[in-house]
Amino acid sequence: MFRISTKGRYGTRLMLNLAQHYQKGLAARSLKEVAEEEDISIRYLEQIIIPLRVHHLVKSVRGAGGGYTLTRPPAAIKVSEVLQAVEGNCCLVECLEDKNYCPRMSYCAAYEIWKEGTRIMKEYFDSVSLQDMIKIAEKKSRRQPRTTRK
Repeated sequence: MFRISTKGRYGTRLMLNLAQHYQKGLAARSLKEVAEEEDISIRYLEQIIIPLRVHHLVKSVRGAGGGYTLTRPPAAIKVSEVLQAVEGNCCLVECLEDKNYCPRMSYCAAYEIWKEGTRIMKEYFDSVSLQDMIKIAEKKSRRQPRTTRK
């Protein structure tokens, strides 16, 4: 089954964390703060933040209270943009990206299935914004009993 890699999952969590703070009007977040809150290695976040900056989804803020913040409001950033930045093209099979990958493409029935599945997947991720994820996180946090971290 198709799976989003750790980069995609952690990149989405990083962006959600930044979105939650952006929405509250809080200052930029350091990767150290995000790493602690999300329980993700800071070294891994340092790798993930690079493509997010290259794709202009986040920007760095220098100085006291510096760190990273979103370049646009959470409602204006789609999950598909985050996945595209950290994963690259999300296709179910290679022949959808590389027309020379398989000589059977012109008569392959499975090709049409993979093509439609990929279209539906992309359409869904295009329909979900970071703002939508914030709403989901808020609903889930109301259901969860608060725990204290050590």
